[in-house]
Amino acid sequence: MTQVIRVFVADDHAIIRTGMRAMLELEPDMDVIGEAENGREAVDRVLLLQPDVVLMDLVMPELDGIEAITQIKAQRPETRILVLTTFAGEDKIFPAIKAGALGYQLKDSKPDELVNAIRQVHRGESALHPVIARKVLQELSRPAAEPPTPDPLTPRELDVLRLVAQGLTNDEIAAQLVISEATVRTHVSHIMGKLHLASRTQVALYALREGFASLDE
Repeated sequence: MTQVIRVFVADDHAIIRTGMRAMLELEPDMDVIGEAENGREAVDRVLLLQPDVVLMDLVMPELDGIEAITQIKAQRPETRILVLTTFAGEDKIFPAIKAGALGYQLKDSKPDELVNAIRQVHRGESALHPVIARKVLQELSRPAAEPPTPDPLTPRELDVLRLVAQGLTNDEIAAQLVISEATVRTHVSHIMGKLHLASRTQVALYALREGFASLDE
């Protein structure tokens, strides 16, 4: 007998939730067991219902999707999360993946593509929309606009670099390293200056490209 995949849908638009439910319940191996209209509700209900796969929008009231993913994975690491959003910007892609999303699909995906992505994520496989996969690969292979400064990163800067790549905020990094948030900001500024990078996303992608961090951390 085919195992039924228990799916949870988190999206602040009722029409999306209704459409997802109607589409997925046509699949003999899928059952939509719950839904949420905001990130806070998503965290609470996912922890209660323990679905196999969560479809997670990124822009929701009360708690955004990335923070919801972070909280769910912290309390129930085995939850498989598939982002379903309209946003394909690097500022959303990388933090969502680092927070623990196993897949990232766009809302213009074809129904069969989305269904296949859910099955992939349920199997523990990554499922990236072609547009997303291309962006990630491009960023990972893109050299810096300028070569890094001859001044190497200090051991503490390398610690901060790794934690930035894990998607931690300055406050979280400060708590983990037992230093002030202002000191973290200074380290991040020095890292960006030495590596000629313009954003935290570029810092995180640099760490991935150079082997200081990985998506499995």
